[in-house]
Amino acid sequence: MQGHIEKMHTRLDNPVQYDLPVGDHKIALNPLIGQSIKLKFTGQIRCVHCSRTMKKSFNQGYCYPCFTALAQCDLCIMKPETCHYDKGTCREPEWGLKFCFQPHIVYLANSSGIKVGITRQTQLPTRWIDQGAVQALPIFKVQSRHISGLLEVAIAKHVSDKTSWQQMLKKHAEPVALAEKRDQLIALCKAELTEITQRFGEQAMEILINEQPVDICFPVDNYPVKVKSFNLDKDPEVSGVLHGIKGQYLLLDTGVINIRKFSGYELEFST
Repeated sequence: MQGHIEKMHTRLDNPVQYDLPVGDHKIALNPLIGQSIKLKFTGQIRCVHCSRTMKKSFNQGYCYPCFTALAQCDLCIMKPETCHYDKGTCREPEWGLKFCFQPHIVYLANSSGIKVGITRQTQLPTRWIDQGAVQALPIFKVQSRHISGLLEVAIAKHVSDKTSWQQMLKKHAEPVALAEKRDQLIALCKAELTEITQRFGEQAMEILINEQPVDICFPVDNYPVKVKSFNLDKDPEVSGVLHGIKGQYLLLDTGVINIRKFSGYELEFST
């Protein structure tokens, strides 16, 4: 099967179910665990936004003009506390209103250890699955991405805001008492929470005190002892026995590959 790929589509189940979009087709990956697969890069890359053919992609699948022009590629997406919408300098104000000024969730997750993260409410549980989290707990619901970023910065003074993808792929993370950690962090960040509500109003932030942790099981038979990452730009042909899938990674006996990184690449997929 041949076509341009996108990040894997997921469905929360026990274990998580994965499909790989290849052109107009979707390949169910869970049944292939234990089998040999091969991915061959044809050399063609297409922008995930405008479909322009390019030699190099930016920010997981964009051409350079889109990368420099689109609001979804701006630095403030990665660091929403730097949102500059109110200054009138948003690259795409209409896009910003649609995607950034909607309910966002601040959460705790356990992938390579406990971390804080943010996402649009509509992206749960997809965001947790994409990060390889085995546990997750929503702790705040806020009115905008900007506010979620301010909360994340405050909480990140006490827990990490990053995932170690190598550690996430090497093992199943040890369970963490997320609800207890939530209560500790709320107490530690009391001053920052007060400042945010004074600035944006009481309605801008809701503490999700009654939410329960979500457990996530990934389809993995064997975790790699050492993590060797494939790069299709250097190794256009990747093959091996599929031992599992976690986050957006395929775990082969020969190494791992981050499918999301190569969004827009045209591949030949075979078993």
